[in-house]
Amino acid sequence: MHKLDGKVALVSGSGRGIGRAIALKLAIEGARVVVNDLDAEPAEETVAAIKGTGSEAVVCVGSVTEQGFGDRFVKTALDNFGGLDIIINNAGYTWDNTIQKMSDEQWYAILDVHLTAPFRILRAASDFIRSAAKEEAAAGKEVFRKIVNISSISGVGGNAGQVNYSAAKAGVNGLTLAMCKEWGRYKVNVNSVAFGFIKTRLTEATADDHATIDIEGKQIKVGVNPELIKMLERNIPLGRRGTVDEAAGAVYLFCVPESNYISGQVVVCGGGLTV
Repeated sequence: MHKLDGKVALVSGSGRGIGRAIALKLAIEGARVVVNDLDAEPAEETVAAIKGTGSEAVVCVGSVTEQGFGDRFVKTALDNFGGLDIIINNAGYTWDNTIQKMSDEQWYAILDVHLTAPFRILRAASDFIRSAAKEEAAAGKEVFRKIVNISSISGVGGNAGQVNYSAAKAGVNGLTLAMCKEWGRYKVNVNSVAFGFIKTRLTEATADDHATIDIEGKQIKVGVNPELIKMLERNIPLGRRGTVDEAAGAVYLFCVPESNYISGQVVVCGGGLTV
């Protein structure tokens, strides 16, 4: 038996990086997963990898910021697997600048993907969660559901050049605290994992100041200068960046039965670095 046998999970932004690692970790432990990405190809690759573990997965392609995406995401789980037990709000990216250079577009794009999208996904799930919890209570069953919102140490301590991202991730923590109180009566644990310096495609070492990725037609700068990485790693007590598998492990801790009495927490996964 695996700890998540029979569970159904939504993982946004799970075609690549941390999201993919989370989806695979949950699947290895028995969960059936709805995989989401902006692009079909990486989403399908994650689904294939999950099926290779012996679990089940389906794709829900699209931007989490689209109107109606939350409803479609939840419906995909209900239509294909008949339930919903775990929601991981992971999708996102950074679009940095100092405040005097930051446009309204940059500000709203980051708030939309990191804060508005999780709000809409949780709102879309609310009807099912409330009705399922009431039916389970009437039948004398105790069933816990899990929400894990992905935050950042930038949302805990702030970060220069990231007023949009820091504000959005601080908002995620506020969302977590509020939903812990709203959904506690439905036996839903709601927690945040705030990542520190994790090695992903957004933080790869590069001396190319012009390296970008395309996100919905926007060219977003990625990569970190190797010398800056060395400096940042010297401030991490464990002495290095985290891996995506280590990041996924932190999220997994909040999805298993052992965390049934933990809710409303913001836990930093940063190798000892907190702010």
